[in-house]
Amino acid sequence: MTRTWQLAPLTAAGEAALVARLKRGDEAAYEELVRRYGGRLLQVARRYLREEDARDAVQDAFVSAFKAIDRFDGRAQLATWLHRIVVNASLMRLRRPAMQREESLEPLLPRFLDDGHFAAVRRPWPEDAEARLGRAETRRLVRRSIDRLPETYRTVLLLRDIEELDGAETAERLGISPGAVKVRLHRARQALRELLDPILSEGAA
Repeated sequence: MTRTWQLAPLTAAGEAALVARLKRGDEAAYEELVRRYGGRLLQVARRYLREEDARDAVQDAFVSAFKAIDRFDGRAQLATWLHRIVVNASLMRLRRPAMQREESLEPLLPRFLDDGHFAAVRRPWPEDAEARLGRAETRRLVRRSIDRLPETYRTVLLLRDIEELDGAETAERLGISPGAVKVRLHRARQALRELLDPILSEGAA
């Protein structure tokens, strides 16, 4: 039976040594970087892109990292630095013309009656909703719900609520106005709430 060997976590000294080897052009260090961080970078790229494009974004990110390694100063952890690079690589792919197909968010938004009330009965989420969001199975369901959002809305939600960028930085990354970020984020959160209702309102009166 084939065994899958996992690399031991790097200490601060081990990371510094790996970076030094990368800066010397050590090919084994490049291979280690890909093996050590490739999986987690792919997970990040999958938040923004479908599988094939996510894999391409990770390749783009490693190429960018290899070219920029001499400028890595160690003030941030290597994983954090790579994380930023793969997010940027994913956003670059999203901004390509072929990726700009606008999907409607309307089917996912709540519906309202003429008097302004919700068309469907909305039950309050139980008090333990936040704890349930932290459970592994629920996190997977939330992940799937986020994936159902159209790309333009999903990307704003990820940058603001997952990457925790502010509105101005999100607008700069996406090449849109801060006002557009606010509108898209509000609508994305509304749609996500609708998608999560069946999960988190279970058992609520």
